[in-house]
Amino acid sequence: MKKVSIILQYNHQLGYSDDQFMETVNSIIHQNYDNWELIIVVEQGANEVIPSLPDHQNIKHITGAYKNRAQALNDAIQQSTGDYIMLVNNINSQILIRLTTLELFIMVADRHSSFGMLYSDYQRTNADGSTTDVHLLGHHIGRVRDNMDYGAVLFFSKHALDTVGRFDETYNAADLYDLRLKIASQFDIVHIEAKVNGFGYRVKAAGKKHNVFDYLMAGKDVQLEMERTVTEHLKRIGAYLTPGKDYHAVEYTASERFDECIASIVIPVFDREEFIGTAIESVQAQTVQNIEVIVVTNGGPNDPTIRGVRRYMEGGDKFDPTKPAVKLLIEDINNIGFCLNKGFSIARGKYYVQLDSDDRLKPDAVEKILAVFDSDARIGMVIGSYEVWEKHDNTGAITRMEQIPVVTHDEWTEENGRNNLLRINGAGAPRSAHIKVIKELGGFGMNDTEFCRNYGEDYDLVLRISERYRIGRVWEPIYDVIRHSGGTDHSIDAATIDRNDNAKDQMRREAIERRIRMNR
Repeated sequence: MKKVSIILQYNHQLGYSDDQFMETVNSIIHQNYDNWELIIVVEQGANEVIPSLPDHQNIKHITGAYKNRAQALNDAIQQSTGDYIMLVNNINSQILIRLTTLELFIMVADRHSSFGMLYSDYQRTNADGSTTDVHLLGHHIGRVRDNMDYGAVLFFSKHALDTVGRFDETYNAADLYDLRLKIASQFDIVHIEAKVNGFGYRVKAAGKKHNVFDYLMAGKDVQLEMERTVTEHLKRIGAYLTPGKDYHAVEYTASERFDECIASIVIPVFDREEFIGTAIESVQAQTVQNIEVIVVTNGGPNDPTIRGVRRYMEGGDKFDPTKPAVKLLIEDINNIGFCLNKGFSIARGKYYVQLDSDDRLKPDAVEKILAVFDSDARIGMVIGSYEVWEKHDNTGAITRMEQIPVVTHDEWTEENGRNNLLRINGAGAPRSAHIKVIKELGGFGMNDTEFCRNYGEDYDLVLRISERYRIGRVWEPIYDVIRHSGGTDHSIDAATIDRNDNAKDQMRREAIERRIRMNR
C-alpha cells in the first residue's frame, strides 16, 4: 500500500483564520485512505505560533528560518517517507481536501507508468458564498507560459522529484514554475477532469478578476527568474534558439521600389464607426506621408463603419487629397487574418503597420519604425511600445490610464527575446513587418489554428518571423491602446480566457516543435 506525504505550510500571514487551517487539517485526517503522513512546515520567526494540533500519529511539523518557499518545501520533502508527495498551496487560500481525493489520485497515478505530476479540477467558493467549478486546461508541450494554472494541489511522484532535483532554492518566485517544467521534460503531467461533483478539492477564496495587464505589475526580479526558468527548459528539450541563429537578410530587387508608398496601414474592422475616424486621422497626421490606409470592413455592405470611412475618401466631407490615401475593402466574413491578408493583396507599401480600429498611432510612429528597419537588413519585424488610454462611456473623453505604465515589453532582449516570448502572452504594439516576409511565411493565420477564433494570429506571426529574422524595437510609446466597454479585452469570461489561452498555447506547441526540428 503506497504512502502519501502531504505538505501544508503555516505562517502568520495566512489569508484565513487558524480555525479554518484546522478544517484543512481535518479534511486530511478523515481521508478514506489511511496510509498518509501530514508534514506541516512552520516558518520560524515573527513570533510564529502553530495552532494546537490533533493528537494523531501521522502528523508532524517542522520549523526553520527558511529563506524562501523553495527551501521550506525541500526540507519537508527531505523528511517525507511517502511514495508520493501532495503539495497543498494553502498560504493564501483555505483548501479542503475531499474524502476520496487520495484514493483517486493514487489510482490515477498508478495508471500512468511515466507519471511525474498530477493535478485536478476543483471547486471555488466565492466571497458571496456561491461556488464555481474550475475546469483547468490539459497539459501539453506548449503549456510553457508562466501563468498556466495547475490549481492549488499538486501530486508528485517522489521518484520524479528525486530525478529532477526538487525545488531550486535560488528562486524566490519561479520555484514552482521551474519544477513543473523540469518534470514536464522527463515525465508525464496528468490532468484529472471533473464533471458534476467530480472535483478533487475546494478552495475558499474569491476569484481574481481577469486583467490583461497583470503581467506589468510583476517586478523585474520576478520576470528575470521566469525568463531563466523557461530558457533552461527550452535548452533541455532542444527548442532553444541561440542568439542570431538562422537570421536572414530581407532582399529586394532593383525593380521593387516604394517611393510613392513606403508603408501600408491595414485596419481590419467590424462595427466601429465611433472609432474609425480617430484611427484614420492618426495615420494622416504622420510625419511620414508617403503611406496609405487600407480599411477592411468585415460586417458586409451594411457595416456602419463604411459610412465613417467614406468620409475620408474622395467625395467625403473629410477628404483631403494632400493626405495619405484611404482605401476601403468590404467583406462579409468576420475573420481578422483573412482581412489582413486581403489588405496585403492591394497594398502598395514595403511595410505593414498595425493599427486596430479603436486605437491610434502617435504622429512619429511610422518615422521611428522606418528608422529601425533601415538600421539592419536582417530585421523582419519592428515592435513598438504603447500607452493605455480609456474612453469614458458617459462623456466620450479619452484619458491616459496613469496606473498602467508604458507597455514596452522590455523582457524582450536581443539575445533571448524570441525564447522568452514563449512564456508570455504578447510582444508589444504596434507591430510592423515587411509585407513580402509576411507573405513568404504564409500570411496571418485565418482561424485555421485550433481555438483561434480571431485571437492570437499576430502572436503566431511574431513567433514565426522571429525564427528567421531579427525583431527590432522602438522603446518609446508610438501607439495608444484605447480601452472601452465594447473592447475585446473588457469583462472577459472564463470560457473566453480558456479559449484564448488554448489558442496561444497551441501556437507555442507548434513553435516548439518547429524549433526542435530547426535545431536537429
